[in-house]
Parts: sequence; structure tokens; C-alpha cells
Amino acid sequence: MSDQDIKIMAEPQMDPEKCLFNLEKPLYPNGGSFTFSSKEEAKGSALAEAILNVEQVVSVFISPTSLMVQKQGYDNWRTVGPQIGKAIRETVKSGKDIISPEKFKSLPDVETLKVQVIKVIEERVNPAVASHGGFIELVDVKANDIYIKMGGGCQGCASSTATLKQGVERTLRTEIPSLGQIIDATDHASGANPYFQH
Repeated sequence: MSDQDIKIMAEPQMDPEKCLFNLEKPLYPNGGSFTFSSKEEAKGSALAEAILNVEQVVSVFISPTSLMVQKQGYDNWRTVGPQIGKAIRETVKSGKDIISPEKFKSLPDVETLKVQVIKVIEERVNPAVASHGGFIELVDVKANDIYIKMGGGCQGCASSTATLKQGVERTLRTEIPSLGQIIDATDHASGANPYFQH
């Protein structure tokens, strides 16, 4: 992939310190997602090094097709965003390792991760969402990325995105720090909304 091919869409988040950068094409084929919160952690991973060299950036979560960047300071994303885009394009053009090979070697075993996720969902997550008549289940694991599905009252619920981001995701990440992306594989369109029934 040449640097000219890279199309990047910036998507500011509700948290003004975070912005999601979506890429049209994958940065690397292996799968897996990685968090870098310091220049020390980023050593050997060229993209993380470049992003953390952007002034005010304090952490970056890198997956094959997106980056969640967190910053501190007064500059808005209209100022910081173009610098992130430039860092992505220059890193790809350089031919350096986007992510260090050692990082890929450190990914947890898929079966072990599956057991850990199911345990947290059954013991911590589902008892909490059961009060809303819902449940969460694990659908698939690829590298350290997981796909989950909401059922019962959570499927089709207007609050499902907030539930996933604020509750489920926070719990899973606290319990399993090596986790990559948490992807909602629910077909919300076919769910019956428990709060707005006709």
C-alpha cells in the first residue's frame, strides 16, 4: 500500500480528548490490536512511535483499520488531526514495521483468551445487564480482538452503544488488559426494543 492510497477519516468522540481515525485499507494483515501509552512501549513499532511524537498525544490504540488517539492540551483535533494523518502516511511510506514483531509474539493464545472472556462475561457482565432483561455472549475471537453479541433486552435497545462502551468494554478491559478491539456483532435492527414497545 503506497502512502497515496491511504484514505483516513477522523471521527471525534464524545470524550473531547479522543479521536478515532478510520482507514480504508488495513495497515497490516496479521490482525490484533495494541495499546501504546508511552514512547518506551512504542519502541520498534514505527506507527506508535510516530503518533506519540505528535505534540499533546498521550496514547494510541492501533488496530489494522483504525487508530484511537488520546491527547491532552488545548489544541483541537483540527490542529492535531492532520499531524496524525501525516504520521500514518509517512510511516507506511517508510516501510518500517508498523507494529513490532515482538508485539505480535506477545499476543495471548486465542483459546486462553476465549476462556478468560467467557469467564468475565458470565461472572461480571451478564449479572449486571440481566437487570435490563439482556445478556452478552462471545461470538468469535481473532488474534486478541473479540466479537460479542447482545441479546434479550439489549438487542435493539437505544442505550446499547452506551452499555457496550461504558459498562461492558470497561469491565472487560479492566479484567483482561491484553484485549484488542471489542466489536459489536449484534444485529440491532432486528431486536425488539424493550423500552419503546408498540
